[in-house]
Amino acid sequence: MVEFVDIAQDAGLAAANLTTAAPAQKFIVETTGNGVAILDFDQDGLLDIFLPVASQSVDRIRPRPQQLYRNLGNLKFEDVTARSGIPALAWTQGACAGDFDQDGRTDLLITQWGTNVLLRNQGGYFADQSGQRLPQTGPRWSTGCAFLDYDRDGDLDLFIANYLRFDAKTVAKPGDKNQCQWKGIPVVCGPRGLPGESMTLYRNDAGRFTDVSRSAGVETAPNYYGFTVLTADFDNDGFTDVYVACDSVSSLLFHNKGNGSFEEIGLVSGSALNEDGREQAGMGATAADFDNDGLLDIFKTNFSDDTPTLYRNMGKLQFQDVTSQAGLAVHTKLLGWGAAFLDVDHDGWKDLLYVNGHVYPGVDGTKIGETFRQPRSLFWNRGDQQFYALEGGGGITMPHASRGLATADFDNDGTLEAVIVNLHERPSLLRNRTPGRGNWLIVDVPAGAQVRVTTSIHTQLEEARSGGFHISSGDPRVHFGLGKATQARVTVRWPDGRAPLTVETKANRILKLRP
Repeated sequence: MVEFVDIAQDAGLAAANLTTAAPAQKFIVETTGNGVAILDFDQDGLLDIFLPVASQSVDRIRPRPQQLYRNLGNLKFEDVTARSGIPALAWTQGACAGDFDQDGRTDLLITQWGTNVLLRNQGGYFADQSGQRLPQTGPRWSTGCAFLDYDRDGDLDLFIANYLRFDAKTVAKPGDKNQCQWKGIPVVCGPRGLPGESMTLYRNDAGRFTDVSRSAGVETAPNYYGFTVLTADFDNDGFTDVYVACDSVSSLLFHNKGNGSFEEIGLVSGSALNEDGREQAGMGATAADFDNDGLLDIFKTNFSDDTPTLYRNMGKLQFQDVTSQAGLAVHTKLLGWGAAFLDVDHDGWKDLLYVNGHVYPGVDGTKIGETFRQPRSLFWNRGDQQFYALEGGGGITMPHASRGLATADFDNDGTLEAVIVNLHERPSLLRNRTPGRGNWLIVDVPAGAQVRVTTSIHTQLEEARSGGFHISSGDPRVHFGLGKATQARVTVRWPDGRAPLTVETKANRILKLRP
């Protein structure tokens, strides 16, 4: 029996997220919520939690303290925001973590409706160095982000998704126009009917960033509503590609051509639409080799009256929507956000967790059969390209209006926990209490490294990455369930193209590897 319990209150994650002004929402920016970023900011070997916090409503915009929780061990956390150096910010959205200046300390990028914030880790506290290191063209609504080494020069570049162009002074109010109605309910306007956006790529030049969006082929026409940035080498050519889950329009897949530029191939690859050729309201995205065939697959969450989408990687940058065949097309009344592949029972097959919550508080009290707060979704991987829905305990079945999600092993015991952002209440911290879990291995490698773990049972593939989930960033290490295997061969392909490293290791340990 798989069981997750919410231990957030006992762990010390107490501050509520009050990003939206429900039930009296007026604007779409009040509905999207926040992400979460996991990092070891004080280098003590324990992963900490950063939670972006936005203003409560557009009518009352004011800078608010962000939330940084230091991991004290034994799944206990301390709020250290006041001494972190992180400034109060007005309307944050997502966050991603990475060591952009190669000083051995993990830094933070916070996206906003406004201007994005680059925080350099000074050794246990942060300094805002946005002005010196991150050029910006003025206020935008940015959402997901990820650090990646797209040009294989050894330092981390930065990819940012932008959602839409939003002006509270000109946008219509709920019920004003046809696109501000949903099933007869007056709702906030957008994203359809509002001007779209394009994506942004910054190249890292000795710790300072240069906007290369246009020259690198990332600056699309402003027709997209970008949410989650997912990085992975989908064709195993040694160069990191980028998938962007987009709301209400086709999603984007930027194939890294290996010459410092990308080509957008979402439609021709089969990863932009569902199997019916229909655009979806993509929110979150995660990648894993769910069928252990040596290719990384994509899972995307969507709006209600739809299902999530599982794109199986068929090779040669071709994807197939296998949602129905995989047994995942069972919920159509849930509105999905953050998503994660994780091996809940350590059997060597990646399972699925995603979180849900409506955007319209007004659905409560109606007769349309949907609710604002919704349970999470958990699916067990059967190992035959199909998944089985699980209840998963109170941490899964209790309803919340959830948004951001990230997984990490906070107590270094080999089992992943999940941090979830919930609107109008404190976050959740889900602990896996599933009995009889198998052996495990955690591999600590640089961002962008690809790891293959081979046992007597099978071979698994995973990559260390920043970003993903839903505008969030998780454990920088990679986690493998090994089942009954007690030995494994680990092969690491480095992100800068150096010769791969292969080592033998015992199970149930954290293995740190560097070139």
